[in-house]
Amino acid sequence: MSLRCGIVGLPNVGKSTLFNAITAKQAEAANYPFCTIEPNVGTVLVPDSRLQTLSEIAKTSTIIPATLEIVDIAGLVRGASKGEGLGNQFLSHIREVDAIVHVVRCFEDSDVVHVHGKVDPADDISTIETELLLADLDSMEKRMDKLRKNAKKEKELMPAVELAEKLIKGLGDGIPARTILETDEEKELGKQFFLLSAKPVLFAANVSDNDLPDGNAYTEQVKKIAEDSGSNMLIISAKSEAEIAELPEEERPEFLQSLGLEMSGLDRIIRTAYDLLGLHTYFTAGEKEVRAWTIRKEAAAPEAAAAIHTDFEKGFIRAEVISYDDMVQYGSELKAKEAGRMRSEGKEYIVKDGDVIVFRFNV
Repeated sequence: MSLRCGIVGLPNVGKSTLFNAITAKQAEAANYPFCTIEPNVGTVLVPDSRLQTLSEIAKTSTIIPATLEIVDIAGLVRGASKGEGLGNQFLSHIREVDAIVHVVRCFEDSDVVHVHGKVDPADDISTIETELLLADLDSMEKRMDKLRKNAKKEKELMPAVELAEKLIKGLGDGIPARTILETDEEKELGKQFFLLSAKPVLFAANVSDNDLPDGNAYTEQVKKIAEDSGSNMLIISAKSEAEIAELPEEERPEFLQSLGLEMSGLDRIIRTAYDLLGLHTYFTAGEKEVRAWTIRKEAAAPEAAAAIHTDFEKGFIRAEVISYDDMVQYGSELKAKEAGRMRSEGKEYIVKDGDVIVFRFNV
């Protein structure tokens, strides 16, 4: 499963600086609006200390972590849903990501231009949210006539019509789609509409390094908005992340500690993104390689097997499972098996985070 997170926000809030830091790719970061036009895309490795431990147990030097795609999307402005600032183009890029990392400026700096002339996190967030809502509302209204017409011939489309009506009303009242879609059935049915405001949001409050780790009065505004909207929020310093990215690996923990942080912004973004999307990791471990696989938290064994290859799902027989903790405790697959800690699981088994699995299949 390939996970894509889009970094959005107003121009000059630190999006490209953050992108450069966490992907080590040099997107241009300049002090003027629309510096980024085409989205920059970087693939980062998902850090997981368990992989190194498993590689030592399996006696292999080949480690393949899970990956996360980070997309740096150009700054949005008021009127983006109507095409302002190349807005329609930018909004289309957001449709292609799984989750949104909304970078919010929470620092004062007279040398960095703010498009609205002042630092106001609540207003900045409202600007972005409003543009996403308006784009969704416009999209749903354009769909409605055709959807109703088709439903007259195909009665099974009526639930989609009813949901579309509910969405149009809610969006018109300024409610994002992720709040309107309440049940699992509505969320599944709503996927066909590809709504921007349905995507889960992580607010990244960008502060100066002096305001790490606890933030400032601006971040308190972001925290309240996140809580009220059922979203997640973390405090970062894009400038400090850029400094971390330039340090040798062995010097990073000490630098993080000096900032009062236990982990980098990248690690925190990944962890939160996984929670937002309901994802976790299982492992395969053998002499050739140790590898991490990203799946839904509620995925049954055949679906987890499909992450490796669709043939594994089609011809699924069973999953031979050892928990990560048992693998570490017994020191090898064989010893864990001898201790009765290897389980043979069928199609109904829900794969747990950290499971080490061998799939048996027949095609």
